[in-house]
Amino acid sequence: MSILQNLEGHPTTTSDDTSGKVRNLAAAGLLVAAAWAAIAAWWMPRGPMTTSQAIWSIAISLIVGAVAGVLLRSRWAIVLTPAVFAVVFEVLRIGLDGPMVDGIHASMYGIIALVTGRGFHAVLALLPLALGSAVGVGLVAGPTSRWSSLIMRTGVAIAALAVLVVSVGLLRPATTAPIVGPDGRQLTGSVAELTGVDIGTHQAKLMIRGHSTDNPVLLFLAGGPGGSEYGAMRRHLAELERHFTVVTWDQRGAGTAYSELDPTGTVSPEGAVSDTIAVTEYLRDRFGQQTIYLLGQSWGSTLGVLAVQQRPDLYAAFIGTGQMVSQSATDRIFYRDTLAWAQRTGNDELASELLASGPPPYEDMLRYEAALSHEQDVYPYDHSANSEGSGQMSENLLVEEYALIDQIHVLGAFMDTFAALYPQLQEIDFRRTATDFSVPVFFVQGAHEADGRALPFNEWYPMIDAPIKDRVVLETSGHRPLWEQPDAFVDYMVNTVLGRTSTMG
Repeated sequence: MSILQNLEGHPTTTSDDTSGKVRNLAAAGLLVAAAWAAIAAWWMPRGPMTTSQAIWSIAISLIVGAVAGVLLRSRWAIVLTPAVFAVVFEVLRIGLDGPMVDGIHASMYGIIALVTGRGFHAVLALLPLALGSAVGVGLVAGPTSRWSSLIMRTGVAIAALAVLVVSVGLLRPATTAPIVGPDGRQLTGSVAELTGVDIGTHQAKLMIRGHSTDNPVLLFLAGGPGGSEYGAMRRHLAELERHFTVVTWDQRGAGTAYSELDPTGTVSPEGAVSDTIAVTEYLRDRFGQQTIYLLGQSWGSTLGVLAVQQRPDLYAAFIGTGQMVSQSATDRIFYRDTLAWAQRTGNDELASELLASGPPPYEDMLRYEAALSHEQDVYPYDHSANSEGSGQMSENLLVEEYALIDQIHVLGAFMDTFAALYPQLQEIDFRRTATDFSVPVFFVQGAHEADGRALPFNEWYPMIDAPIKDRVVLETSGHRPLWEQPDAFVDYMVNTVLGRTSTMG
C-alpha cells in the first residue's frame, strides 16, 4: 500500500475517484513546498542573510508546511515537504559561487560553511516546514495509537520550542551603547550609531563612535577580504574614540553587509576602492572635514594604499597595520614554510596535500586552507602576552553591535567574500606600483608577524617616499597589533600620527 493510500495507518477508500483525489491533493501539497523553494531561491539564494529575511523564512515555512500537511494528510509530509524544498532550492541556486553554496568539503573551512550556511538555513526553513507539516497533519488525521500520539506531540513540542528560541534570538536588534560622561548621561557632541549609507548600487554598513564629532575622523578598513571587526574595535579600542570619530566599515559582503555581496561578478578591487572613496566622501560631508585618516589592517591595508594612491586629496594620513605588500608573494612564502613545517614534523597528510596542490595562487578559495590555516603552528608565539588571544576575529563576535544573524554569518561571509575577491588581487605588488605617496604614511607592525607578510614589507618600506613615513614594531604582537597591544597602538595614534600631522595643511 503506497504512502498516499495509507493515511495515519488507516485504509482509505479504494475507488478510482478517491485515489485520484488523494494523489491530486498530495501533488498540490508538494507543489506548494516547491513553489516556496523557488521564491526563496530567487529572494535569498544564500539563505536568509538579514534578520527580516530570517523571520519571514520561519513564518512562511510554518504556513507552507501546515498547508502541505493538510493536503498530504500523512506523516510522510513531515519528511517530504522539507525534502522537496531542499532539492528545489539547491537546484535553482546552482549558479551561485562561494564556499557557503558550493559542494560540501571535509575540512575545517568546509565544516564552518556547512554549519553556518546550510545548517543554519535548515533551522530557519526545513525545521519550520517539518513543524508546520506535523501541525497540518494533526488537524486532519484520524485517531492514532496512544504511543504514536505521544511521540508526535513530543516531537512537535520540541520543534516548536526550538523555533521559538531561535525566533526570539533573531529579534534581538544590533545596537551600540551611547558614549556617556562621568554623570552617566550621553556626552554632548558624541556620536554612537550603527547605520547604512547608500553608495552606488549597495549599502555601506558603518559603526560610528566618538566622544566628539569635532575630533578627526578615522575610517577603519578591516582585513580579509571579508573580515568584520565591530567586536574587536569595541572590545579593545574604545579608548581611541576619545581622540577620533572612529568609523568601522563592514565592506561589501563582510559581516553585517553580507547581504550586499551578490552579484559576485561585480565584486572587484576597483569596486572596493570606489566604495572606500564613496564612504570617505560621505564622512567628509557629514562631519565637515576636508580630509580624514585612513587605517587599514591586513587586506584593509592593501585597500588603503590603493585608495590613497588614487585620491590622496581626501586623506590626512594612511596608517597600515599587519601591512600587506604582495598577496601572491605572501602566499608563496606561507606555502613554502608550511610545507617545510609539515615535512619536518612528520605531518605527511598535510605535506602530500600541499605537494598535490602546488604553490598558489589558486582559483578555489578552499584550496588556500592547507597553505594558510596553519600560521600559528608554523610561526608560533605567545598569544597570552597580548590582549586579543589566538582566536582573533572569532573571539570578538559576542558584542551587541552584531545581531544573531550577523554572528552566525560572520565567518561564512568572510569565506564567500574572500572567494569572490581574493583571486583578483594576485597582481598587486606595492614594491612595483606604490613607492611614492603624497600623504604621510605610518605603519604599526608586530614583532611576531609571519615571514610571509614581514619579508615583503621589510623590502618595501625603504623604497617608500612620502611627506612623512614612520613605523613602530610592537614587541608582543603578531599580525593584529592594534588589538593585541591596544594601549600601545592608541598611544602611537595620538602622540605620533596626530602629533606629526595635525599641524599640516
